[in-house]
Amino acid sequence: MLDSAIQRLVNKLTDHQHTFFFILLCSCVFPVIGAESVVIPVPDYRPPETVQRVVVPAVPSDTASRVLIVTGESSYEHDWTGVNTRLRSLMLETGELDVRVIEDPRVLTLAMLNRYDAVFVNYLGRWNYTDAQEARWGSVAEQALFDYAKNGGGVVLYHASLNMGSPGWPEFEQLAGGTMRPHQGSRRSPPDAFLVNITDHEHPVTQGMRDYVWTMNDDMYTNMYWHPNAKIRVLATAYDDPALYSQTIAGPKYPAHLYTPEKLAAMQAMAADNPQVWTVEYGKGRVFCIALGHGPDTLLHDGVKSLILRGTQWAATGSVTIPLGAKARAFNQ
Repeated sequence: MLDSAIQRLVNKLTDHQHTFFFILLCSCVFPVIGAESVVIPVPDYRPPETVQRVVVPAVPSDTASRVLIVTGESSYEHDWTGVNTRLRSLMLETGELDVRVIEDPRVLTLAMLNRYDAVFVNYLGRWNYTDAQEARWGSVAEQALFDYAKNGGGVVLYHASLNMGSPGWPEFEQLAGGTMRPHQGSRRSPPDAFLVNITDHEHPVTQGMRDYVWTMNDDMYTNMYWHPNAKIRVLATAYDDPALYSQTIAGPKYPAHLYTPEKLAAMQAMAADNPQVWTVEYGKGRVFCIALGHGPDTLLHDGVKSLILRGTQWAATGSVTIPLGAKARAFNQ
């Protein structure tokens, strides 16, 4: 039945149409011989429970700070929807943070942002973090974020968002303090599990934390660009160990010919402690930056989870009441 239907269709085609039909049929039926198929895994889209393309006021609360998660895109290896869903759940569980999510940053205005105590940015408009092409927010939305922070709003810049604006975006670089700039030698260190050293125990976010916490399934950002005029306070660091770049440990993403002992010795911030968590004083605003937090599984661990939740509350209010997780508290507590 199907064969006869195809034959009737072919009989009605012109010579040019015959050619086109044959090419189309071959492309659908026959595989390309000799070509390798490369499949890049892309995390499934999993929207948070509340996603609003147009911002609405958060529910008024006498206790909970109002947080807007600005998202909608990230580089291919990031399960950004899964991260947003988990972030929102964790924040709501504290009872201290009321959360909304927006997946189209282009619609943002200063009036919209002013309805919130903190803006949490989990966004990167690049397929690969080293790509030249970037989907930006547009001048109105971007200026709204800067004005919001300058006027006293709280901002959290999370993980991949610290790659925004490469190769250069001076105002964002001052807002963030530190940014990933691959063309200037910024890199991701090989280990996906590493120690994060808490270097400042006096800040409200890290007060009471143990000297170090572990992070898993994560990225260590190293040799970041630090804006010379940004008012930065480093809270936590991680050590970039040259030994971890060896082929047997690092794997194929770190080809041996690119990481010889001579080349490793020439890389800046190698064999050094690199900031992973810090704050920035930007105008009247508080900015909390955390390079950690690659995926939903990363957020299961008390150290990173405590830093994110407490950092968000600090950005929103200037103080912290959210308790530390059991495996983040100092050993004598």
